[in-house]
Amino acid sequence: MPTHPDMTTDMTDDDHTAPDEAAALNEPAVLDALQHQLAVYARRAEQTRLGGLGHARNSMDRAAYLLLNRLDQEGPMGVKALAAGMGIDSSTVTRQVAPLVESGLVKRTSHPEDGRAVVLQLSPRGESRLEEVRSSRRRLMELITTGWSEEERETFCSLLTRFNTAMLDLNPASLSNPPEPPSGGGQDAPAS
Repeated sequence: MPTHPDMTTDMTDDDHTAPDEAAALNEPAVLDALQHQLAVYARRAEQTRLGGLGHARNSMDRAAYLLLNRLDQEGPMGVKALAAGMGIDSSTVTRQVAPLVESGLVKRTSHPEDGRAVVLQLSPRGESRLEEVRSSRRRLMELITTGWSEEERETFCSLLTRFNTAMLDLNPASLSNPPEPPSGGGQDAPAS
């Protein structure tokens, strides 16, 4: 597929930028490049539907995958706890869980300590299906990062996790009047 100007993967001109000039790249330019690369990523992810390889490709939507993965990692939990852990509201979780229950991937059971409360948990079918999709997506990540060292994969994963956590921690109400970012390229200033 030809690369269009809005889909470039590298916004620097390596042939004409000296190492000192690249190091002097100012913060607004880096932030512009970052937001641009995120937009390109979102477009490519949507175009390719990064859902795995083979017959599992695109076989599970993002919401279902995230819910099943959360239940697998944290065990049975109620809708409110699941919603809080994912940073979404309970009504959204309820709506997204309904087809998972109907398809037999998730089951509703009584809370072990309070029989009146209901918790959601993966069914054996859900565990099997999740592993099938995970395996397919793992192979896709391996293919995309062919040629990357293990250290590069770990660094990318660490930074992406940190970025996602910061997005989750960002209070949407604060976006109308955001605080000034710390000076010093994102490093905390030393205490006085």
